[in-house]
Amino acid sequence: MVTNRYEICKQQMESKLRERIDFTREVSDEEIQDIIDDLILGDGNKYVLTLEERKSLAKEIFYDVRRLGILQELVDAEDITEIMINGAGNIFYEKQGELYQWDKSFESREKLEDVIQQIVSKCNRTVNEASPIVDARLGDGSRVNIVLSPIALNGPVVTIRRFPENPITMEQLIAFHSITAEAAEFLKKLVMAGYNIFISGGTGSGKTTFLNALSHYIPNTERIITIEDSAELQIRGIPNLVSLETRNANTEGVKEISIRDLIKASLRMRPDRIVVGEVRGAEAIDMLQALNTGHDGSLSTGHANSAKDMLARLETMVLMGMELPLPAVRAQIASGVDIIVHLGRLRDGTRKVLEITEITGYEQGEIQTQRLYCFEETGEKEGRILGALQKEKELLHKQKLSAAGLCEL
Repeated sequence: MVTNRYEICKQQMESKLRERIDFTREVSDEEIQDIIDDLILGDGNKYVLTLEERKSLAKEIFYDVRRLGILQELVDAEDITEIMINGAGNIFYEKQGELYQWDKSFESREKLEDVIQQIVSKCNRTVNEASPIVDARLGDGSRVNIVLSPIALNGPVVTIRRFPENPITMEQLIAFHSITAEAAEFLKKLVMAGYNIFISGGTGSGKTTFLNALSHYIPNTERIITIEDSAELQIRGIPNLVSLETRNANTEGVKEISIRDLIKASLRMRPDRIVVGEVRGAEAIDMLQALNTGHDGSLSTGHANSAKDMLARLETMVLMGMELPLPAVRAQIASGVDIIVHLGRLRDGTRKVLEITEITGYEQGEIQTQRLYCFEETGEKEGRILGALQKEKELLHKQKLSAAGLCEL
């Protein structure tokens, strides 16, 4: 049980630690730990701390100074996928698809704000009352969204989406029953042959995870450019890989660099494929132009409720970036996007591929599609939804498969 004596000791030790750190040079974790051990050795007797309290104190002070304070315990837990901080006093986390409220909280709003500034400073971002919303990332690649007052009424809100240290593979997704082996093999050949694939789904449906898994099938002889708001893709095994990340404008006159800017810049880098982490606005027109100018095999994700809804959202996003007649927009989408893979999170918390749809063309003012695979639910067992992707139709456009020598499906 943490006592008031313990808290007083902790506060005084942190104050002494900061006084002893030489901020004019880079200080290693080992040096920090040595100073903490020295302080505990001296003040531990003064405050009559037990051995367990001394161990706990050393860890908490180190986490406060060099890590993310009390959040570090959650960040280090491999089975926690999401951390949600609603002000200093309310922390929630997701574990195996279930939400739990944590029994720990920040000592004060100021402590939480210190952690926030520590996060954003490490990836050259700024967040304050003048610019209260920012996307950032942790050192391990976890995605962080931060909202401060006056936008967040109940105190700073931080949402951390954690990703496994080793990206989840398609084989693991098959083992999790997120996709069938047949459908995975089908998508593997499409990626290798250079089909342009869009991954759609709702929040938390596993779009980024699935994009990472698909990227493993990209031939390692190609040059890949990745473009993201906040770098979180974990593409491995591609030696000729360039990763680009947007930059926010700030009050010091630093100019914003948007997804649109990066897509335009990437076209001058001689890419074989362009991977855009997420398309959510006017950059859709630039992405489509890239898809229609010879960059086959490009991948991206977007928020939508179905494959059909993703097409409608793409139309809207293109029109946000350029005033074009709707038929021209639809024709661009139909010629640029080959396949839409739609993911969903079911009521039992599992994430699955729900639909694989082919864009077959553009006729009479409408984008033509056909559903190739669809998830069919067959029942429930012990709270888990049973079912699998069922093949409905054969791929119509096999030209790219044929050119790659993969036309036998």
